Amino acid sequence: MIRSNRRRFALRSVLTLLAGAMPLLAAAQAFPSRTVTIVVPFPAGAGPDLTARILAEKLAPRLGQAVVVENKPGAGALLGAAAVAKAAPDGHTVLLTPNTMVISPHVLSPGAAGGVDVHKDLVPVIAPATTPLVLVANPQLGVKNLKELSDAARKTPGIAYGSPGNGSPMHFAGEMLKKSGQLDLLHVPYRGVAPSITATLGGEVKLLFTGLGGAIQHIKAGKLVPLALTEKARSKLMPDIPTATEQGVAGVEVNAWYGMFAPAGTPVPAIARMNQEVNAVLQLADVQAKLNAAGVEVLGGTPQVLADFMKNDNQRYGGLAKELNIKAD
Repeated sequence: MIRSNRRRFALRSVLTLLAGAMPLLAAAQAFPSRTVTIVVPFPAGAGPDLTARILAEKLAPRLGQAVVVENKPGAGALLGAAAVAKAAPDGHTVLLTPNTMVISPHVLSPGAAGGVDVHKDLVPVIAPATTPLVLVANPQLGVKNLKELSDAARKTPGIAYGSPGNGSPMHFAGEMLKKSGQLDLLHVPYRGVAPSITATLGGEVKLLFTGLGGAIQHIKAGKLVPLALTEKARSKLMPDIPTATEQGVAGVEVNAWYGMFAPAGTPVPAIARMNQEVNAVLQLADVQAKLNAAGVEVLGGTPQVLADFMKNDNQRYGGLAKELNIKAD
């Protein structure tokens, strides 16, 4: 009798588990069953937006559904992150963002994130690309490397450098250069990459930290002078630009990766399918050419690669924000 009761209890438990799992299994098997939306938490035309649109074009035929890009800028990428976190966890809404999203919680005031916890409310799908950060100068400044910049800063303290905003990876790079190179520089934040580049081209500021993608065409045209990459190694996109470390200024290493995330609770098969298709698209020669032309280097890999990026940046920038006293608007 006891064994019979145990069997009935076990059977009911299995049936209960299966009933609970059925909606998730059905969602995973049906993915994608409708339009897939890639939310980009930055304005149209920015590096993440360009990357998302290049991927969307190739993903649509592979997924058999339309893939659209929706821009939701604001709060250092956290407004877009919050929107995706609240979306149905079925794989049809994903976020494509730079690592600004991981940095922002450390520099924004409490409550500015819209209640999203990017480490709990989102799950990694893939890190499709990285973009090198570069320090460029308006030719009017008359410097071509960090040694010449150091000399100029000693003669004229308080040279202004621009960035796409307070608390951005570029802001961190500027403050790290100030500390490591013992340079007297003044930070001038702008609201986005495009305004900061326009200001530098016009001479409003003479220096700018930015992603290589936003500056590459102006560097090639001679309108901006590249002084250093804030990377461990040179970029294959513009191998003639030396790193800060190569020029004797150690500790100025800041990079920008792009990550794709889904709402927490998204079925693993749906995440696996999206990861598989993005990896396949990244292998296409024309996609690589377009991304490289936009100053973006192809990456890819498993969701764990992106998870590791998140963990490392969360720890690193949390400490740097306190050390350098960096706060966002």
